[in-house]
Amino acid sequence: MMTKLPNILLTGTPGVGKTTLGKELAAQTGLTYVNIGELAHEGQYYDGYDEEYQCPVLDEDRVVDELDQKMVEGGVIIDYHGCDLFPERWFHIVFVLRTDNTQLYTRLEDRGYTGKKLQDNVQCEIFQTIYEEAMEAYSEEIVHQLPSNTPEDLEKNLQQLIQWTEQWIKDHN
Repeated sequence: MMTKLPNILLTGTPGVGKTTLGKELAAQTGLTYVNIGELAHEGQYYDGYDEEYQCPVLDEDRVVDELDQKMVEGGVIIDYHGCDLFPERWFHIVFVLRTDNTQLYTRLEDRGYTGKKLQDNVQCEIFQTIYEEAMEAYSEEIVHQLPSNTPEDLEKNLQQLIQWTEQWIKDHN
């Protein structure tokens, strides 16, 4: 019999450390890591181009269709800076990573973000936009915020998520 495994959403403003945490968590738990940006790029799941932000527009329906079967099977970590496009039934837990604004500003600048794109992302963090989006999209008891400022935070978050995953597996099998 196949072990039932949890689905985890890692979300938050770009630059908060979702990818680093997601890849490390997958490596240590055996869950499947899916970066939505990479998935969309590989499958060309786009619906036009946003001139203002200089980036392609995600075709959300195609992304959801592409992942649905995998999500039903379980054991998937999804990494994306948005969360209200995904069906509520997909996730057992949602982690919103949060980073101090000055740090986030530096991280995004290092990635080459400038002007409006840089300002909007930092503002998004200041106003807790993604956290509020997550609280509206999923039942509140599965949504958790994690500080993601230092390497120590990363290590602590990783240990916490590994423990949560192991406990979930114990409780559901």
